[in-house]
Amino acid sequence: MGTQIKKVSEIPGPKSKEILARRAAALPSGLGKSTEVVVEKAEGALVWDVDGNQLIDFAGGIGMVNLGHRPEAVVEAIKKQLDKYIHTGALVTTFEPYIEFAEMLNAITPGDFPKKTILSCSGSEAVENAISSAKYYTKRPAVICFEGAYHGRTMLTLSLTSKYGLFKKGFGSFASDIYRFHSPNVYRKPDSMTEDEYIDFCIERFDQNLISHVDPSAVAAIIIEPVQGEGGFIPVPKRFLEKIRQVCDQHGIVFIADEVQAGAGRTGKFLSIEHSGVIPDIVTMAKSIGSGMPISATTGRAEIMDAPHLGGVGGTYSGSPLAVVAAHETVKQINTPEFLAKATHVGNIITSRLGAMKDKFSIIGDVRGLGAMLVVEFVKDRKTKEPDMDFAMAVIKKCVSNGLILIRAGLYTNCIRFLPPIVITDEQLNEGMDVIENAIQEVLQEKEALVERV
Repeated sequence: MGTQIKKVSEIPGPKSKEILARRAAALPSGLGKSTEVVVEKAEGALVWDVDGNQLIDFAGGIGMVNLGHRPEAVVEAIKKQLDKYIHTGALVTTFEPYIEFAEMLNAITPGDFPKKTILSCSGSEAVENAISSAKYYTKRPAVICFEGAYHGRTMLTLSLTSKYGLFKKGFGSFASDIYRFHSPNVYRKPDSMTEDEYIDFCIERFDQNLISHVDPSAVAAIIIEPVQGEGGFIPVPKRFLEKIRQVCDQHGIVFIADEVQAGAGRTGKFLSIEHSGVIPDIVTMAKSIGSGMPISATTGRAEIMDAPHLGGVGGTYSGSPLAVVAAHETVKQINTPEFLAKATHVGNIITSRLGAMKDKFSIIGDVRGLGAMLVVEFVKDRKTKEPDMDFAMAVIKKCVSNGLILIRAGLYTNCIRFLPPIVITDEQLNEGMDVIENAIQEVLQEKEALVERV
């Protein structure tokens, strides 16, 4: 065992088990948890549980802490703000931190045109604001989204979200006038097609859907994650993003890039769409822009953002001063050449380690992503690509019990996602990768032993 993971008890230990029992009694069972870790404190890329175990965090609160747990400058900014005011309400008063942060996002997001920003508390709200503004601006009802998409859990955003069984089952009916198109997944393309032929085919289907599903004249917005998050960290090919931009330009449709998980420096650029050079009309941001504080942002073309009538947008908590100062400090540090280079560096280490594991273990079907937003996908057979969700779960359980926090992803829930804080040290990163490699080896051995016993 390396020096960063320090176990003093099993995970979960006795104190953790006690609190987990209280959780089961007090919280609804629908509120899932990926691990049995009960947190005492966290810093950088490390988490300590209530039993005194020291763990490495590869989940980052679902991509919330790219800048690490409790970055010093962010904590200081929050403390300083606490001594001034906690809430006066952006709908009631004006406070400069909100304006400063909006000015910053207007300046650094892609597109050389006047922009405006509205802040809210969650990724779902950021998407709601984007779509409401697009509908108001275009005076059209329809929205196009994609297979594998995740945009949130409010009525509208759950309607946009893909993966029915996990997120939508039992919660219908959903919002109308939403049309879901096929999104390219190069790993699962037909064997007979080259990558280029497959992307051509996806573009052809896109055009066909604009006849069979919805006419462009009815479409207010097309929303896409440039790297699908929950869908399995699938980067959308540049040509497909260019196609969306072209269709939007041709028909006066608003192009929304959902950067909630892929943004905030995770991929080696401030926003993941920057890798393609495609300029969206609106971007939604949340998660790591606030280092764990509940804040999200919708930044877009001024004329679209200005479309709703006075009082038509906003929320009581939107642009909370504590969250805003945290986000301002966070983005200031994330959007630097040094931080973005570090994200690329972290991604390179993970990719090379996972590449070596892929050569070693045939259970690994694919390793993919962008920058430090990566997954490993487990399959029962590399030819058929049949998903192996049980294997992914077994690996995670083993890793967590050995001091590494991990979570799953993918349409089939057969992927493990890598979202470690970008501030992680090489030593911590490699130690975590060792834990994963050992866990895969052990789960394979256990499976073999089971087969022999049968």
